[in-house]
Amino acid sequence: MSEYKPSEIEPRWQKFWEDKKIFKTDDQDREKPKYYVLDMFPYPSSNGLHVGHPEGYTATDILARYKRMKGFNVLHPMGWDAFGLPAEQYAVKTGTHPRTTTEKNVDRFREQLKSLGFSYDWDREVNTTDPDYFKWTQWIFLKLYERGLAYQADVPVNWCPELGTVLANEEVIDGKSEVGGFPVIRKPMRQWMLKITEYADRLLEDLDDLDWPDSVKELQRNWIGRSEGAEIDFHLKDISEDKIRVFTTRPDTLFGATYMVLAPEHPLVKKLTTEEQQAKVDAYLQEAEKKSDLERSALSKKKSGVFTGGYAINPVNGEEIPVWIADYVLMSYGTGAIMAVPGHDERDWEFARQFGLPIVEVIKGGNIDEAAFTDTENGVVVNSSNDEISINDMPVDEAKKKITKWLSDKGLGEASVNYKLRDWLFSRQRYWGEPFPIIFVDGKPKPLSPDQLPVTLPEVEKYEPSGTGESPLATIDSWVNTTDPETGKPAKRETNTMPQWAGSCWYYLRYIDPEYKQGPVDPEKEKYWMPVDLYVGGAEHAVLHLLYARFWHKVLYDAGVVSTKEPFHRLVNQGMILGEMEYHAFKDAKGNWVNPEDFENRDELQAVKLEESEVEKKGEGFVKKSTDIPVEARSYKMSKSRGNVVNPDVVVEKYGADSLRLYEMFMGPLEQVKPWSMRGVEGVYRFLNRVWRMMINEETGEFNPEVKDTEATPAQLKVLHETIKKVTEDIEGLRFNTAISALMIFNNEAMKWETKPVSVLKTFVLLLSPYAPHMAEELWEKLGEKDTLAYEPWPKYNESLMVDQTKHYAIQINGKVRGEIEVPMDKHKDKDFVLTKAKEEPGVAKYLAQGNLIKEIFVPGRIVNLVVK
Repeated sequence: MSEYKPSEIEPRWQKFWEDKKIFKTDDQDREKPKYYVLDMFPYPSSNGLHVGHPEGYTATDILARYKRMKGFNVLHPMGWDAFGLPAEQYAVKTGTHPRTTTEKNVDRFREQLKSLGFSYDWDREVNTTDPDYFKWTQWIFLKLYERGLAYQADVPVNWCPELGTVLANEEVIDGKSEVGGFPVIRKPMRQWMLKITEYADRLLEDLDDLDWPDSVKELQRNWIGRSEGAEIDFHLKDISEDKIRVFTTRPDTLFGATYMVLAPEHPLVKKLTTEEQQAKVDAYLQEAEKKSDLERSALSKKKSGVFTGGYAINPVNGEEIPVWIADYVLMSYGTGAIMAVPGHDERDWEFARQFGLPIVEVIKGGNIDEAAFTDTENGVVVNSSNDEISINDMPVDEAKKKITKWLSDKGLGEASVNYKLRDWLFSRQRYWGEPFPIIFVDGKPKPLSPDQLPVTLPEVEKYEPSGTGESPLATIDSWVNTTDPETGKPAKRETNTMPQWAGSCWYYLRYIDPEYKQGPVDPEKEKYWMPVDLYVGGAEHAVLHLLYARFWHKVLYDAGVVSTKEPFHRLVNQGMILGEMEYHAFKDAKGNWVNPEDFENRDELQAVKLEESEVEKKGEGFVKKSTDIPVEARSYKMSKSRGNVVNPDVVVEKYGADSLRLYEMFMGPLEQVKPWSMRGVEGVYRFLNRVWRMMINEETGEFNPEVKDTEATPAQLKVLHETIKKVTEDIEGLRFNTAISALMIFNNEAMKWETKPVSVLKTFVLLLSPYAPHMAEELWEKLGEKDTLAYEPWPKYNESLMVDQTKHYAIQINGKVRGEIEVPMDKHKDKDFVLTKAKEEPGVAKYLAQGNLIKEIFVPGRIVNLVVK
């Protein structure tokens, strides 16, 4: 082979790695240090990979290859989060079994990943839809059930009467079904719930020990939402047997509570609603049913509500305060009821103004006629006393403690801790998911024994919804009706299935030994491999997946199944890769080019898309070529609708997998958002071609004549060891882009060498190998090596070789440089030695022969200037 041809090199080495099982994980020798590097496994969609997927995968592969060469046992697996809604939707449309669709998609993903040269141990591949896998997902659910962490409750779901099915949140747009645009309402249905709230404090506290981005930790803290305050009871006027309990972080503002608001689903709404208000309340409840929790709690939306006609009694002043319902109060948060203090809460103030409700100041410092005064943490309490207690003139913190104790002593409330975190709704009314290992005997749930697992899905002819809101499984009598294995009594199977989250909560454990038969994970191997040393994935999973996985892991820790409190020691979120830069200039209604910044309403302008060739850089921005017409340059998220998705297969076919890998790491820091550029890919491809030509003669296919088995010079060793140090430190710090820059700098230097020592080139190839493994293997073989370089020791740098061995002097004649010399470092301050060498330099000697030397100027380490007349 003469030219660099990735289309020939890459398939050959991929076949070699696969046939020889080069990357099969060795965990027999557990004396060696371990490194478990994990990608968030993908959902295998029908679209296949786009170039955003390989970014994180390339980063982890570089680490995996590097750590192997550093002598670590490396666990670097891949699998499939393969249960999911799209396959079931496709089944409903076409009748194709979701398993068929899923297997086809998995094969496509696997083929694409292998084409990129990732060093996964494919013998450890897992698939969440495999019964041998979800048997253990079901087993873990039984552990949750045994420990009282799984229970049933009636919970509102998105119900579409027209389609006769329950919809996932992502299938509901503006209160209507994504398919057909039919109205969707919220309907209570029996669901399985997991008590993640039991672990709220531990999920919070253990974040401190994790090497995760601060932003992700903060997102999790906010999602858990721990807050300290008080629960307070408001008795009801004319309904003596009931009371409304609220949670508030500001019991010190209780004297300012002038009305209450209940969630529309609150159980006391029916009792509180008077005959006069019944019609308005019923109409409001119907509208609220159509909205999701997200829509209801949006801060930007206009506040709405209805008075029930009922009243509650403020426990500190005995005043009757009206009770309203409003959809911004959620039954899923707190107690589903709030005491409204409009003087010191913006939302309550807006609501009170809108409906003419009283506003009372209880923290001084603002003007409540104009706006709520919310800067109250350091305020002083006012208008807050009765015959038994006064908290007037007290700082807020002291007032909170005093009023809470008074409420507790009077039996009207108590100090309390509340969480935003709700128990996890763990049911889906779907076919394509893990069946629950639960049967109902005499109408009561009963767990199956582990030896009854896995509970598999029945083969069906159609996948349409049941029409009742239940899972399609509910229509299959032969599967639903069964017998209790223990008692022989008739029983019915649970027809809900688990959510897609289930299989992804513990997959990292199954990779440790996918063939283990006695449990979800081999305990001895788990002790060796856990926790995961590096977990890389998108920031979109910062809350739910990571929180759910941490919860399951802690349950398994408590059950003695795992040995670590946390699953993932270090987390890195790769930045999103956007589409190619798009350029737009703008015209007004008359067809004139204009600056869009001059217009308040850009909708009246026509955006004209320009090619990159029509645009040029000017200052900080872009203009239309040869004009001053401003051009807007922007990259957008890749999407099929925008037409800017880049298929990695196209890149690999034209430039090779090594170019794709190298470019994705060279684009910028791993965590940053970055725009795609095919010109950037071309640039990296040119670099790899230069590496090839630096060693290989493209005409003969042999080594260039300057490649010789000779000793490296001190200057060559200096460049090499500087590169080793830079690349090593940058890999450890995940600064892959700057490591690649160092490799480029080395190659540029080596191109200039008159002699290129084989020993130096071999070391460079090893440094290149995690980034461009196919080319590196090819060159390694050409350099005379018989074995793969995958387990070659990683080069070590020597600081002493990075020190300059010589000193460079530019020799001036009458102030103009006429020659250059290198002198040994131990002689560079020796005036006589340096001047002698300078005078011997041919370019300098020529000028000395033409005149008389009248002065010698020597500044050690800096200047040699010979004055000639």
